[in-house]
Amino acid sequence: MKAVCFADRKIGPGNPCYVIAEIGINHNGSLAIAKRLIDVAVEAGCDAVKFQKRDVPTVYTAEELATPRAFDPSFIAHARERAMLGGKRRMVLPDEACARLFIEPERTTNGDLKWSLEFGLAEFDEIERHCKSRGIHFAASSWDGLSAHFMNGFDVAWHKIASPCLTHDDLLRRVRSNRKPVILSTGGSTLEQITHAVEVLGTQDLVLLHCVSTYPARDEDANLEVMNLLRRAFPDVPVGYSGHEEGILPSLVAASMGACVIERHITLDKKMPGSDQKASLAPAQMAELVTKIRALEAGTAKITDWASAEDLQKICGDGVKRVLDGEIATMKKLRRV
Repeated sequence: MKAVCFADRKIGPGNPCYVIAEIGINHNGSLAIAKRLIDVAVEAGCDAVKFQKRDVPTVYTAEELATPRAFDPSFIAHARERAMLGGKRRMVLPDEACARLFIEPERTTNGDLKWSLEFGLAEFDEIERHCKSRGIHFAASSWDGLSAHFMNGFDVAWHKIASPCLTHDDLLRRVRSNRKPVILSTGGSTLEQITHAVEVLGTQDLVLLHCVSTYPARDEDANLEVMNLLRRAFPDVPVGYSGHEEGILPSLVAASMGACVIERHITLDKKMPGSDQKASLAPAQMAELVTKIRALEAGTAKITDWASAEDLQKICGDGVKRVLDGEIATMKKLRRV
């Protein structure tokens, strides 16, 4: 198997595990929080941080955006702060939303939340500069074709395709056209769907991540033997793990099984408002995860130091790729086809 190169890092058997701290939308629309999360990832020893990028009117229907939705008011406050980023007034929330919220601040919609969380050019410029200054790779998962081309304007080491987008052939082709390595998460997908996505993307410069798309995921649903199934199905493609469990044990087991990439959500505090915070790792957890992965690689620790035989059997599973009921619900909500 030929190693995949993420900028200056080689990914694949015989190379150190590449640890991604997924910030996603855990910044809650605040550039200051995003920068602090980058700093936390650096302090923990992570190799990269990952965000998400969506063109809101493309990804969501007008009906979805207009649906009433209550959420923490800090999201709107952060959006208003970003409207003056760089000393120039700019559009973060649509004019209609600004007018409505000025009169009735409690009458929020799903669209208000999505726009509040969506970073644009000015924010990603700041993020790219901050990551370069801290010496950490940065990338994003693009949820639509416009976002894929948007992210290609930045010096990312790779592009990410989130599990819900695995069946979106047009997006896969647009991401691949950017001629950067691609990481594809496989949660909520059958082996047949994964095979089709790999056929669309091609195996060159591709990394697959086994994933369980429930939030948070239970340790007993990890079924890490699926990584070996993916290795047999795609022998030319490095395989890693993207976890959504609340702790770190399944991720450590995955690393002990040779996962070339480990991706975990990161948060400043699991109690912060936001849909992904609970399934994320707090700063101390992320630091512990990286430290223990490096100990496994150095041979100064073994997985049985932290996991019993019963734990290992439960976490490794039977290696049958199946879509769980909870993943069906997630894909019904998020899947892009």
